[in-house]
Amino acid sequence: MKYLIAGLGNIGPEYELTRHNVGFLILDRLADKEKLNWESNRLAFTSLFKHKGRQIHLIKPTTYMNLSGKAVNYWMKELKIPKENVLVVVDDIALPFGKLRMKSKGSDAGHNGLKNIAELTGGQNYARLRFGIGNDFSAGRQIDYVLGRWSQQEIDFLPEAMDRATEMIIAFCTIGLEKTMNQYNQ
Repeated sequence: MKYLIAGLGNIGPEYELTRHNVGFLILDRLADKEKLNWESNRLAFTSLFKHKGRQIHLIKPTTYMNLSGKAVNYWMKELKIPKENVLVVVDDIALPFGKLRMKSKGSDAGHNGLKNIAELTGGQNYARLRFGIGNDFSAGRQIDYVLGRWSQQEIDFLPEAMDRATEMIIAFCTIGLEKTMNQYNQ
């Protein structure tokens, strides 16, 4: 069994510790736990590990957020991974900070990375793990907020929330989407 886990974010040091890059941060956390290295490959940084007989392929697209679908679509085809074995890890302003929610499908809710994935993979029927970043911004300041750095209070809580997210990723690959949602969704 093969799985593709795509953590969304933007490449470059100026984006590294921003809220919009939480997908990258979570996959980095998982890679650290599994003692993995990242390789620079076509359209993404990639890594692979095995867990309970499953091959878990991690990707961090190098296409920038708004073109994430190019990398997800390419690696799905390259690795011959069916859409039901794909999980996209993404930030979400509609959820309070640190809240995690896995869904089997859904709208892009204005998230350009998710929109591009739906366009290039043929619809919104793919699993996603949404990490709440909150919405503590005034009208017209959404871009500044999502591309802004974490507050100290958020930084203090991030490791705990990211650890829970990595558990959810492993659960998705081992016990499946429905059981993971039932067990972990907050």
